[in-house]
Amino acid sequence: MRLNDDLVAEIRFLSLFNLASHQEGVKVHSSADPELITAAKRLYDKGIITQDDGGYLTDLGVELAEHTQKVLTILQ
Repeated sequence: MRLNDDLVAEIRFLSLFNLASHQEGVKVHSSADPELITAAKRLYDKGIITQDDGGYLTDLGVELAEHTQKVLTILQ
């Protein structure tokens, strides 16, 4: 599987969440990077976040964000 621009944007979006607090969400403003705006909408459609402009991680989203952030930590 190759990484395309959409997947990279979704990974970037997931890396924004603070996993130390599940009560802290992410809000994507209309002035944000257009790639992050569309990434948020795709993640919402996949059931990973609670709103199409950010919100909170779902249970699936928490698991995915944890894996994503672990991979990024190891690679950096």
